[in-house]
Amino acid sequence: MSTASISDHLPDINLITSLAERQTTLFSRISPWTKLGMLICIILVITCIQNVAVLLVLYAVLLLLFRAADLPVKKLLAWQVLPAFFVLSLVGILIWNEPGSIIFMLPLGPFSLQLTDNGLLLLVRLLVKALISFTASIFFLMTTRYEHFSALIYQIFPTPLDQIFLMAYRFLFLTLAMTGSVLKAVRSRGGGLIHSVRIQGKLFAEVAGLVFIRSFEQAERVEKAMIARGYASGTYRTLTVVPSPTTPEYVLLVAAYALTITAIWIIPSLNGAYTW
Repeated sequence: MSTASISDHLPDINLITSLAERQTTLFSRISPWTKLGMLICIILVITCIQNVAVLLVLYAVLLLLFRAADLPVKKLLAWQVLPAFFVLSLVGILIWNEPGSIIFMLPLGPFSLQLTDNGLLLLVRLLVKALISFTASIFFLMTTRYEHFSALIYQIFPTPLDQIFLMAYRFLFLTLAMTGSVLKAVRSRGGGLIHSVRIQGKLFAEVAGLVFIRSFEQAERVEKAMIARGYASGTYRTLTVVPSPTTPEYVLLVAAYALTITAIWIIPSLNGAYTW
């Protein structure tokens, strides 16, 4: 079952996996090692570079790549509401009383909250960084086949971390499908998110408890099925060979990391606390 039955703003893992298996674009044929290296490079950029203009350009480039790879941009924009919501909820406290020119002041008795230009800039910077990391991760998942993704995990992480990661990823499909089934049953009986939160809060607490209990039951069934198929050793092995990067891809990686290091160490204006 698609996660779209739960919310349009939750990433549809079934759709992501389906698009990844198509392998119809140039980006799908690029080595997973190259895409993983570029993903790490992007994370390094958004961690070290504070210039909002550079971050906005990087975000725009990712959206263009998303479009060039024939991936659903509208779906991506809808999914981005979730990370944006978390950023706004967490950063909403940090943006007040930052040093800078005052834009808005909220008096609270003997104290006052001041929203400055630097506080607003901090909000924009962290929001763009969250959207960049989210978009880059979704792009990687949508252009990498699951067998290659699992092989990467198996080669990178030591046992049992690789087993835990792979099992958690696969079981996420079951949990989301189960949640979608329960919520669909609630809606068919007249329940709704806004209506139920306001009047039937107890019902949604029961839904959450039911999903939690059924998840344990489903996990036991999955474990028994895996043992019946030879998982008694406790090791999930993959025989898939991940394609190695080609010479142009190595050149691309070297150029990307060289550019990133240059931007971080040689151009100080990109790392200022309050810069565009």
